[in-house]
Amino acid sequence: MKTEHEEQRELVQWIRQACGVRVFAIPNGGLRGIAAAGRLKAEGVSAGVPDLFVPAWLLWIEMKREKGGSVSSEQQSWHDYLRNLGHHVIVGRGQEDAKEKMRNLGFVPKN
Repeated sequence: MKTEHEEQRELVQWIRQACGVRVFAIPNGGLRGIAAAGRLKAEGVSAGVPDLFVPAWLLWIEMKREKGGSVSSEQQSWHDYLRNLGHHVIVGRGQEDAKEKMRNLGFVPKN
Protein backbone atom coordinates (compact mmCIF):
# COMPACT_ATOMS: atom_id res chain seq x y z
CA MET A 1 0.00 0.00 0.00
CA LYS A 2 1.30 3.45 -0.92
CA THR A 3 1.97 6.10 1.68
CA GLU A 4 0.07 9.38 1.71
CA HIS A 5 3.24 11.04 0.39
CA GLU A 6 3.40 8.67 -2.58
CA GLU A 7 -0.29 9.10 -3.37
CA GLN A 8 0.00 12.90 -3.22
CA ARG A 9 3.19 12.99 -5.28
CA GLU A 10 1.60 10.91 -8.05
CA LEU A 11 -1.62 12.96 -8.00
CA VAL A 12 0.34 16.23 -8.34
CA GLN A 13 2.28 14.80 -11.25
CA TRP A 14 -0.96 13.68 -12.95
CA ILE A 15 -2.70 17.05 -12.44
CA ARG A 16 0.28 18.91 -13.90
CA GLN A 17 0.66 16.60 -16.90
CA ALA A 18 -2.91 15.57 -17.72
CA CYS A 19 -4.98 18.56 -16.65
CA GLY A 20 -2.90 21.54 -17.72
CA VAL A 21 -3.46 23.52 -14.53
CA ARG A 22 -1.18 24.52 -11.69
CA VAL A 23 -1.30 22.82 -8.33
CA PHE A 24 0.76 23.47 -5.23
CA ALA A 25 1.27 21.88 -1.84
CA ILE A 26 0.66 23.52 1.51
CA PRO A 27 3.60 22.62 3.79
CA ASN A 28 1.66 22.06 7.00
CA GLY A 29 2.80 18.52 7.80
CA GLY A 30 6.10 16.98 8.67
CA LEU A 31 8.30 16.77 11.69
CA ARG A 32 10.13 19.94 12.61
CA GLY A 33 12.15 21.26 15.47
CA ILE A 34 10.55 23.71 17.88
CA ALA A 35 12.35 26.72 16.36
CA ALA A 36 11.34 25.85 12.78
CA ALA A 37 7.75 25.16 13.84
CA GLY A 38 7.61 28.53 15.62
CA ARG A 39 8.94 30.39 12.55
CA LEU A 40 6.45 28.67 10.23
CA LYS A 41 3.55 29.39 12.58
CA ALA A 42 4.59 33.06 12.73
CA GLU A 43 4.67 33.09 8.91
CA GLY A 44 1.09 31.84 8.74
CA VAL A 45 1.22 28.06 8.63
CA SER A 46 -2.07 26.85 10.06
CA ALA A 47 -2.96 23.34 11.20
CA GLY A 48 -5.74 21.73 9.21
CA VAL A 49 -5.29 23.54 5.88
CA PRO A 50 -5.71 20.99 3.05
CA ASP A 51 -2.63 19.50 1.43
CA LEU A 52 -3.07 20.82 -2.12
CA PHE A 53 -4.65 23.76 -3.93
CA VAL A 54 -5.61 24.04 -7.61
CA PRO A 55 -6.24 27.80 -8.10
CA ALA A 56 -7.89 27.50 -11.54
CA TRP A 57 -10.64 25.36 -10.04
CA LEU A 58 -10.77 26.85 -6.51
CA LEU A 59 -10.16 23.25 -5.45
CA TRP A 60 -8.55 22.19 -2.19
CA ILE A 61 -7.48 18.55 -1.82
CA GLU A 62 -6.91 16.78 1.47
CA MET A 63 -4.95 13.61 0.78
CA LYS A 64 -5.25 10.44 2.81
CA ARG A 65 -4.00 6.92 2.23
CA GLU A 66 -6.42 4.56 0.51
CA LYS A 67 -7.11 2.89 3.83
CA GLY A 68 -6.81 4.53 7.19
CA GLY A 69 -6.36 8.15 8.08
CA SER A 70 -9.14 10.39 9.22
CA VAL A 71 -10.06 14.04 8.91
CA SER A 72 -9.19 15.90 12.11
CA SER A 73 -11.47 18.49 13.67
CA GLU A 74 -9.01 21.21 12.56
CA GLN A 75 -9.14 19.91 9.00
CA GLN A 76 -12.94 19.73 9.04
CA SER A 77 -13.12 23.29 10.30
CA TRP A 78 -10.96 24.46 7.38
CA HIS A 79 -13.02 22.39 4.91
CA ASP A 80 -16.24 23.99 6.16
CA TYR A 81 -14.71 27.47 6.04
CA LEU A 82 -13.43 27.03 2.48
CA ARG A 83 -16.74 25.59 1.26
CA ASN A 84 -18.57 28.55 2.80
CA LEU A 85 -16.34 30.81 0.67
CA GLY A 86 -17.50 28.96 -2.45
CA HIS A 87 -14.40 26.81 -2.87
CA HIS A 88 -14.45 23.08 -3.56
CA VAL A 89 -12.88 20.68 -1.06
CA ILE A 90 -12.34 16.97 -1.57
CA VAL A 91 -10.78 14.31 0.60
CA GLY A 92 -8.91 11.92 -1.66
CA ARG A 93 -8.44 8.48 -0.20
CA GLY A 94 -5.60 7.74 -2.55
CA GLN A 95 -4.93 9.36 -5.91
CA GLU A 96 -7.54 7.35 -7.82
CA ASP A 97 -10.28 8.44 -5.41
CA ALA A 98 -9.14 12.07 -5.73
CA LYS A 99 -9.19 11.82 -9.54
CA GLU A 100 -12.71 10.37 -9.48
CA LYS A 101 -13.92 13.17 -7.20
CA MET A 102 -12.38 15.76 -9.56
CA ARG A 103 -14.17 14.07 -12.48
CA ASN A 104 -17.46 14.13 -10.56
CA LEU A 105 -17.04 17.88 -10.03
CA GLY A 106 -16.53 18.28 -13.77
CA PHE A 107 -12.89 19.39 -13.62
CA VAL A 108 -11.49 16.56 -15.74
CA PRO A 109 -13.17 14.46 -18.43
CA LYS A 110 -14.69 11.16 -17.38
CA ASN A 111 -12.96 8.24 -19.04
